[in-house]
Amino acid sequence: MNDDKEMSLIGHIGELRAHLIRCIIAVIICGFIVGYNIEWIMDKIFFGPVRNDFPTFKLINNLSQEFFQTNAIDIPKDFPVRTQKLMQQFNVMMSVSVIGGIVLAFPYIIWELWRFVSPALHPKEKKNSAMLINSVWILFLLGILSGYFLILPFAINFGVMFKISDVIEPLYDLSDYTALFFQVVLGMGIVFLFPIIVYFLTTIGILTPQFLKTYRRHSIVLIAVIAAVITPADVLSMMMAAIPLVVLYEFSVALCGRTYKRIQKEEAAALVKTS
Repeated sequence: MNDDKEMSLIGHIGELRAHLIRCIIAVIICGFIVGYNIEWIMDKIFFGPVRNDFPTFKLINNLSQEFFQTNAIDIPKDFPVRTQKLMQQFNVMMSVSVIGGIVLAFPYIIWELWRFVSPALHPKEKKNSAMLINSVWILFLLGILSGYFLILPFAINFGVMFKISDVIEPLYDLSDYTALFFQVVLGMGIVFLFPIIVYFLTTIGILTPQFLKTYRRHSIVLIAVIAAVITPADVLSMMMAAIPLVVLYEFSVALCGRTYKRIQKEEAAALVKTS
């Protein structure tokens, strides 16, 4: 009996290792794809938010022209980026390739993890978990898009346009820009997973909708702190980060309420069957 349990445990560990190996292979393949197209990615995506033709800037300027006959945002044509270390460009390329590979492979990684867990679930649990798994990568990608199109452009605009003296000549460091890019984009991707955490805590009975409603004001303060951490802490970027986070919190309250009611009905049905 003990040998069977030990073999079962070893089998599960071996299966988990196989899933993890496939995830690593997927990240490596996606990383190579990013690395092979690194020049295009750096020019069109990585440095996209420093140009006036970036979609966010174009939309704002079109609206500004329509209502005020002037451009609200005007990024300088020259965005001088320098490298201070010999291997700095190589290190940035590796960072972009690895993180880009993880982002591209993220849906597959989540799918592999679900494949590992799903055999132990009941049919109803498997259906709910499939929806949850899809929600994880969808929310993560929505957070990344929100950080890239909504927050990063305003953070860059503030950094470029803010001046304390005309004597100072702007010259931007590649590592600083890279850190800002990943801080905003990945930070929003991670924060957008908050509804998944709420769903999980509600399912195991730790969180209730009444708790989220009672501490809504406290949560808004916490959201402001998170927005300050994700962004460079200028007021406009913080506001642009806080708005989707507040919407996400209200969505989480509704999700918690729906999940809590479902659990209450299931528990009531179970009591009726046992009585």
